[in-house]
Amino acid sequence: MRHSPLIAGALLALCAMAPGVAAATDLLQVWQAARQHDPQGQVVDAARAAGAARRDLAAALWRPTLGLSASAGYSSADSRMDGAQFAAPGFGNSTGVSFGTSVEGGTATRWTLGARQPLYSPERRAQQRQLSLAADAADLEWQAAQQDWMLLTAQRYFDQLLAERRLALLQQQQVAVDKAYTEAQDRYALGDQPITDSHEAAARARGLQAQVLAAANELELARQALQDSTGLAAEGLQLQAPAGQVADGQLAALDSWLALAQQHNPLLRLLQAQAEVAAAEVRKHGLAGSATLDLVAQASRERLGGSGDFGTASNSQSQQMVGVALNLPLYTGGWRSAKLAEALSLEQKARAELERARLQLAQQTRASWLALNSGQARLAALEQALLASRARLDATRLGRQVGDRTTLDLLNAENDAAAAELALLQARTELLQNRLRLQALAGQLDLPGLQAVNAKLQP
Repeated sequence: MRHSPLIAGALLALCAMAPGVAAATDLLQVWQAARQHDPQGQVVDAARAAGAARRDLAAALWRPTLGLSASAGYSSADSRMDGAQFAAPGFGNSTGVSFGTSVEGGTATRWTLGARQPLYSPERRAQQRQLSLAADAADLEWQAAQQDWMLLTAQRYFDQLLAERRLALLQQQQVAVDKAYTEAQDRYALGDQPITDSHEAAARARGLQAQVLAAANELELARQALQDSTGLAAEGLQLQAPAGQVADGQLAALDSWLALAQQHNPLLRLLQAQAEVAAAEVRKHGLAGSATLDLVAQASRERLGGSGDFGTASNSQSQQMVGVALNLPLYTGGWRSAKLAEALSLEQKARAELERARLQLAQQTRASWLALNSGQARLAALEQALLASRARLDATRLGRQVGDRTTLDLLNAENDAAAAELALLQARTELLQNRLRLQALAGQLDLPGLQAVNAKLQP
């Protein structure tokens, strides 16, 4: 789901250059702006890059290593040997011979060049498996973060849209209630209506005033959240709302969505990888993983030269070796057995968390599928409810004019009509969000999925 910054930048620049047009008008443009502005993108991309480096670490575990060490400094040495036997051509054999050398403050040099190639190491192989799984986990975390980010952006978009519509409807109601209140007062002054109508209209006006203030605060918070994540100024930002047919017809069977979720959900796959990492940790600390066999090669030289008790002296030593090195720990003070017990418990925990996640994923997938499957029928019912509430409002207005309905009846009808309109819009946004959520649970949410939802929006 990486997108070219040039494409995103061109979309935003095109919107900015258009005179009298908001910086972003639909969901796709808001998403592109979030991709460019929100630090969340840098976080997930950096985490993925760090995870990719673990593949190189895994490959490096079985490559040969080469090291060079060197040292130089001042050193003193004193060597004494008594009771030795000496033999040399022309000198015969001598016993009870003594040898002595000494160097005071001489120059000491030492260098060692060594190479090691791992041949057999179950622990190292388990580490390689863990690093490879960690790299895969970083990709899965990136995918899950991208989907969550896309869902959050859509939620912020629709939160602001609903907050704007809620405030607009409340303000319309407030105008209507103020008008009804003024009319009720006038008719009461003429003796045409009882004082109760004025009291009811006044009470409704004060209540609506409080609701308008609360809705304005809610809208301000929603706008700020969207602005912080996209960098788009809230002033003049015109969001598009879903309208008309927002469902996609026949929805695939629940079993197919459940299977997709179990196979492709990134968070579930991440937990599977973590369970495999825990199993590899058990193998690392098992008895079979303790032995190692390496191919080693080494060359070294040491030299000490200077003056001592017997005059000028120098000692030098050179070594070369090629062979194999076997390492088998016999007793570690209980450390390995304790680590093994810890690893076994952590593996059980990882397996249990994986099974718990499977059940939760199935429940979430089923809930989203049911909400989406019944969404169109729910929308049809809400559309009929809106038509009925508007017809009731028209009839109530007429009835109030002829004296068959009270002011309270009219205010209730206006409130019900506004609530029905808002409920329909909210149901449409919920259906689109449930569609995105179901795709995310199945690991299928990507830019084309967001584009399909964006196509359901209208100015």
